[in-house]
Amino acid sequence: MTAPPGQAVFERIAARLAPRFHGVVSADTILRLAIDSYEQLRATSRVDTHLVVMAERFTAERLTALAQAEGRLGKPVPEVLFVCDANAGRSQMAAALALARGKGRVHARSAGTAPAAELELAIVDVLAEIGVDISAEFPKPLTDELVGAADLVVTLGCGGACPLLPHTRYLDWAVPDPAHRPPPEVRRIRDELDLLVTDLLTTLDQRGT
Repeated sequence: MTAPPGQAVFERIAARLAPRFHGVVSADTILRLAIDSYEQLRATSRVDTHLVVMAERFTAERLTALAQAEGRLGKPVPEVLFVCDANAGRSQMAAALALARGKGRVHARSAGTAPAAELELAIVDVLAEIGVDISAEFPKPLTDELVGAADLVVTLGCGGACPLLPHTRYLDWAVPDPAHRPPPEVRRIRDELDLLVTDLLTTLDQRGT
C-alpha cells in the first residue's frame, strides 16, 4: 500500500460534493467524512487503485444517509439497508436485487460489519446472468449514518454485530454465505434472495412503508 493522499485530495473531494449538499451538511462534516471514508476503505482494501474514487462515492452515500437520518433530506421511497459480515456476497446481492426488482419503489443500501477487500467474483457473474450489474460495487463498512437512515434493516448472518436502534424495523434472513461455493450453489442463493426480496417488496407496498 502506498502512503495515503495529502489533505488537498480530500479538500477537492469535499469541494466537488459541497454543491450537492449545500445547506444540508456543513463543509466541515463533508471533509471529515471524506477523510474517514477513505481511511475505513483503505483499512480493508488490498490495493490503492481507485480508492479515492470509491471513497468519494462512499462519502456521498454517508452524507445522504446522515441528512436523511437527521430529517434534513427527504426519503421519497423506503430506505432498506442489507447487512452481512463481509459485504461481499449476500448483502450486495440483496441490495442489487431490491433496486432491480423495486423499479424505483424502494432504495437499497448494503454494508458489512467486517468488510472484505473485494466482492466475491461469483456473485458478480450470477447477477449478470439475470441482467443485474454490480461490477462497480465494492464492500463498505457499516456506519451509524447508514443504520440511522434506514426504515428497515435486513441482516444476513452478521449476528449481533449490527447496532439496534429504536423505531427501526429489523428482519433476519437465514441465507447461506456464497463465499467459496461453486456457481450452481451461488445461483441457488441468488434465487432464494430474489424470492425474499420480491416478498419484501410486496410487504412494503402493502404497508406503504
